[in-house]
Amino acid sequence: MLTGIYTALITPMTADGQIDEPGLERLIEFQLTSSIAGLVPAGTTGESPTLSDEERQRGIECSCRLAGSQVSVIAGAGSNSTSHTLAACAGAARAGARGVLLVDPYYNGPSSLEIRCEYIAPVARRFPDLEIIPYVVPARTGTQLDPVDLALLATQFANVRTVKEASPNSLENAAVTRRLCGDDFAILSGDDAANLPLMRDPEIAASGAISVVANIAPGAVSSMAEAALSGNWSEADRLHRALEPLARIVHVETIEQTPLGTVPCRARSPLPIKTLMQFPGCPPDPAGRPWAA
Repeated sequence: MLTGIYTALITPMTADGQIDEPGLERLIEFQLTSSIAGLVPAGTTGESPTLSDEERQRGIECSCRLAGSQVSVIAGAGSNSTSHTLAACAGAARAGARGVLLVDPYYNGPSSLEIRCEYIAPVARRFPDLEIIPYVVPARTGTQLDPVDLALLATQFANVRTVKEASPNSLENAAVTRRLCGDDFAILSGDDAANLPLMRDPEIAASGAISVVANIAPGAVSSMAEAALSGNWSEADRLHRALEPLARIVHVETIEQTPLGTVPCRARSPLPIKTLMQFPGCPPDPAGRPWAA
């Protein structure tokens, strides 16, 4: 079972919009100074929808080369195309990744049954040696793999034993997942604000998280998870409270003034974290790739 904190790596970019490979190497080296359980390169936090296939592969290979012998590497391989996802999984396997993270197919709006039968099942069947981790985040994808279909996948495939849970009703959704999938199924939080609540709830007993905040504070996030897993709730609470300001700025909403009136602006992950990482003391990283690239 996957336990602990897995950092959802941002993808450092140069000023001209290219992957900053030295910057990525520095970020990975920084992560390895803390007790993280693994790295998740080329996921949606790494802006995978705007990475080319070659860029995605380079990021995964860099992570496996620098960190694969020390921690688990779970490669982002999901998309809204099953054939594209299969190709990405093949690249992750060649690089030496332990598993792949499959975000629900965005925009297409498939049913949960279609996600199970036409997206995750073909990947799990083709790559039995990879851990297949569905990523449930309907606020970003417009669709959702439901707990029943997840449980059916876990019954059918030995390599589907983990989920990244980031639904708006994560406590309720994860509780159903635990009931249907059993105690030996790993539930990882996909929302830093929910990390401790999901781990604390006895009906869920999440075993860790795939964390955005860990890009900046891997030691503190890992220590919080370790305290929770050992039942040291007072220490887990203390660290969770200390991390709350970082968790809150994963999404930032502002009001911009224009000549035609005010305009709401919602800066969503990973933009606020990448902006913060430009400050002294953080791994350097210029602005992220424009979403329209």
